[in-house]
Amino acid sequence: MPHHDLVIVGTGSGNSLITPELEGLDIAIVEEGRFGGTCLNVGCIPTKMFVLPADRVHEAADAERLGIRFAAPQIDWPAIRDRVFGRIDPIAAAGEGYRRGQDFVTVYAAHGRFVGDRRLGLSTGEEITADRIVVAAGARAALSPVPGLDAVDPDNGVHTSDTVMRLADLPARMVVLGGGFVACEMAHVFSALGVAVTQVQRSEVLLRAEERAVSQAYTAAASRRYDVRLRTVVTSAERVDGRWRLQLAAAGDGADAGVVEAEVVLVALGRRPNGDRLDASAGGLQMTGEGRIVVDEQQRTTAPGVWALGDVSSDYHLKHVANHEARVVAHNLAVDLGRIPGPMQHSDHRFVPHAVFGSPQIAAFGPTAEALSAAGVPFVSKTQRYGDTAYGWALEDHESFLTVHADPATGRLLSAHCIGPMASTLIQPLIQAASFGQHVREVARGQYWIHPALAEVVENALLGLELG
Repeated sequence: MPHHDLVIVGTGSGNSLITPELEGLDIAIVEEGRFGGTCLNVGCIPTKMFVLPADRVHEAADAERLGIRFAAPQIDWPAIRDRVFGRIDPIAAAGEGYRRGQDFVTVYAAHGRFVGDRRLGLSTGEEITADRIVVAAGARAALSPVPGLDAVDPDNGVHTSDTVMRLADLPARMVVLGGGFVACEMAHVFSALGVAVTQVQRSEVLLRAEERAVSQAYTAAASRRYDVRLRTVVTSAERVDGRWRLQLAAAGDGADAGVVEAEVVLVALGRRPNGDRLDASAGGLQMTGEGRIVVDEQQRTTAPGVWALGDVSSDYHLKHVANHEARVVAHNLAVDLGRIPGPMQHSDHRFVPHAVFGSPQIAAFGPTAEALSAAGVPFVSKTQRYGDTAYGWALEDHESFLTVHADPATGRLLSAHCIGPMASTLIQPLIQAASFGQHVREVARGQYWIHPALAEVVENALLGLELG
């Protein structure tokens, strides 16, 4: 039975654990799929590469407000798709080749599961043990409970985000199930590229975890572009003559909500941590009811010598969080092994930002106004509209806005919520201000703000906060 100093399960952020401090150990990597994990292969990187041409189409259509008219776009789907994966697939292959070329690394192309204390059974029939194990096995797309849509079946038009970006051809129609960030980004992409999209969402708004005004604004914008069915669920699905017939019902009371037909169905109902696929409990790893592996602030599991990071153990299914946690684990492993002096590091999840690259773009960090109120946290707020700044005039923007919430006593930011062009970039100085505990007046007045740049939206929002 092979024994290793360290076994890493998963090659997303887990692949970055092999720092110079750990080189020379006997390290094994267990990976059943492509090197690079969700983000590189089926997640944030390819989706944003598809979002870019979709944005260009949408911007061209929107340019009439600025006095410019373009001819209808000619969509070359194979060229769009092949540009994306022509860049990504070689990176995944090169990552695997690099690790296989290191004489202190053993790569097992297999699925692994715990069969005992720091002991893994592989799908190849082998078993391996280790002094230390890091679980970075990610998460997977959740499927629909409706028969016919309860398994991925690309040949018959049932997809998740893992497969839909590799379509051979664009379908005439697509139904997107779900209202989260994956569903909204993919609905934006395919509707912009000419597919007739119907998005089916159980809740009364899309992106319901966002600040309420942001969710409502996004839902209104999406509804102007394609067919959005709110408070609606799918009750049955039937494949007829190369297309899906989905029976819809009103969420809650089950009243008939009609039928929708499409050649392709994208199931985008969230993601599930892969802890259950690892038989984590057999290795002494505690799991939550949602299937996440339980970790402490140092990313240690309940099993001695076992760490976990990323989507398999985190509430935040975000690559930048997984990367942060990987840096913490790499440091703590080096301390634990005596390669560097202590102390161990703790993961910092105080101000975790996220973005939704739909249209319009969304970015946020921290609690919503509803969450702050429910928790009894005192706060003051300011909403700054893009259209009330000089660059907003240039954009002819009458809908985008930034809302900031701050502690009235300390003047420190609690959260920020933005919807509009470049939201994911615009919010960054606010993330920095919150992370370093800066007073909002210091941020607003302690530096120059380029005029008339869009960043004045941030400046004006901070100046508009009424502090005690």
